[in-house]
Amino acid sequence: MHSPRSFALGAISLAALTLLAACGGGDDTPLPEETRPQDARTFTPVVETTFAALAGAPATDRWTGILNGAAYRVEVPTTGWNGKLVMWAHGYAGSGANLTVGTPIMRRYLLANGYAWAASSYSKNNYDVKVGVEDTNALALKFASIAAANGRVLAAPSKIFITGISMGGHITAAAIDAEAATTAVNKVNYSGAVPMCGVLGDNELFNYFAGYQVAAQQLAGLPMATFPVTDFATIAPAVQAALWSTYPTVSNAQGDKLKNVVMNLSGGARPFYAEGWANAGNQGNIWASLGGDGTISGILNKNILDTRSLSYKIDASSTSTTALDTAFNNAAFKIAPVADANRLRTDGLRWIPLTSADIGIPVVSIHTLGDLFVPFKMEQVYYDRAKAKGTDKWLVQRAIRDVGHCAFTAAEATAAFDAMIQWEAGGPKPAGDDVKTAATLASPTYGCTFTNNTPSAEDYTPPATRAAFQANYPACP
Repeated sequence: MHSPRSFALGAISLAALTLLAACGGGDDTPLPEETRPQDARTFTPVVETTFAALAGAPATDRWTGILNGAAYRVEVPTTGWNGKLVMWAHGYAGSGANLTVGTPIMRRYLLANGYAWAASSYSKNNYDVKVGVEDTNALALKFASIAAANGRVLAAPSKIFITGISMGGHITAAAIDAEAATTAVNKVNYSGAVPMCGVLGDNELFNYFAGYQVAAQQLAGLPMATFPVTDFATIAPAVQAALWSTYPTVSNAQGDKLKNVVMNLSGGARPFYAEGWANAGNQGNIWASLGGDGTISGILNKNILDTRSLSYKIDASSTSTTALDTAFNNAAFKIAPVADANRLRTDGLRWIPLTSADIGIPVVSIHTLGDLFVPFKMEQVYYDRAKAKGTDKWLVQRAIRDVGHCAFTAAEATAAFDAMIQWEAGGPKPAGDDVKTAATLASPTYGCTFTNNTPSAEDYTPPATRAAFQANYPACP
C-alpha cells in the first residue's frame, strides 16, 4: 500500500433548524442535542516547538501551537507574501489518542508563489468530518491573530483556499458547500478548492463498503441474514478463503464474480482497475472497513448504511443485466438506514457533513483510477450532484493512472492546484476528464492526460518505491 493515511434528513427544514438554533425553540434556552460515542472520547494534540523548513524553498516564518484542542502548523514566506492563505486538510488519522498535523503535498509550489498555508490536526481523530471542517475553519479565522502573537503583523488574508486528501477531501468539499455556509459554527468564504482522492460522495462511500460486504458474504455462501453481522470477524477468514486462492492478491473463479461486482460499484470498467483489485493495500483497507454497525465507529448513534439501490453485477460475460445478475440481486440482503441517523442539527454541521456540490467557486479534483478504498466512483457521484444542481460549471475533475489511495505525485497535485488558481484569477476553465461516459473510461489511454510520474521528494510515495510500482503498470503511449 502506498497511501498517506487510511480509515476504517429529518423532516425539519434547514431554515427551520437554523431559526430554532438561534431562538432556542421559542425561548432563550438552547435546544438540547444528543451526544454520541465520539463525544466522550479524549484526544491529545502533539505539541511541536517548530517544524523543519523545506530545503531549497524561500525563507519562511513557521509557527506551531494549540487552538481549541487541535495542534496546528502555519507557514508564511518571510518576504513576498501574496496576501493569500491555503488551508490544508489531512486524511483519516485513525482512532488513536494523539493528534498530529499534516503538511500539504504542494508545499514547495505554495511557498515559491508567495502563499501562506495552515493545517490543523483537528481536535478529534476517527472519521469526524464535522470537527475537521470546524477546526480548519477556526484556524483560518485565527491566522492574523497567530501571526501577531508571534511578532508579525499581517492583514487578514485577501483570499482563502482549501485543499486536502481522502477524509480531508471530504472536509474540503463539505467546507465549500452551501449547507456549511449556513450551519457551520466557524464560517469561512473560500475562493477555490482542490479535493484530492476525496470522499466526495459522503455517505455513498460507506454504502460501497456495505455493498462489498453483502456481495462477498453471499458469494462465499455465508449470506447476511441480519444486520449488523455480529460475528463478522469470525466469518471474514472463511469469506476470504472462499473467494481468493491467494488472499488478497489473487481471487479465484468465485472471487472473480466479486471482482466484477466491485468494478461496477467503484466506477465501472477503466484502466488500473485490475491492478487495483490485486493491490494488497486496497484490499486491506477495504476489509478493515467492513463489519461495522452503520454508525461509522460511533460518529453517529444510528445506522446510516443503505444498500437498497445498489446493483450487483456478478456476470462478466455481458455488460447487460443477465438472469444470473437478477437472481443474485433478488437474493441479496438489503440494509436500510435509520432515517434521521445523520439529520440536520441545531448546534452546527451534521455529524457527517454532506458534499452536495452546492458550490459557487472553482473546484478542481484529482483521483487515482485504481483506488478501491475511496473509489473513483466518488468523482462520479459528485459530478452527478453538480450536474443536477447546475453547478458543474464550477467543477473540473482529473483522472490519475495509479492504484494506490492518494498515490499521486506532487507534480500531479500541484498541477491541479495551479489550474484552480489560474481559473479563480480569471483565466479560462481548465481542462479535465469526462468521469461518466463508460466508453471513455474504458479506453486503455484514459487518465493519460493528467498523469505525471515525475518523482520528487515531496511525493507521499518515495520515488524509488513508486518507480517499482510504475514498472508494472500499463504505460501511456
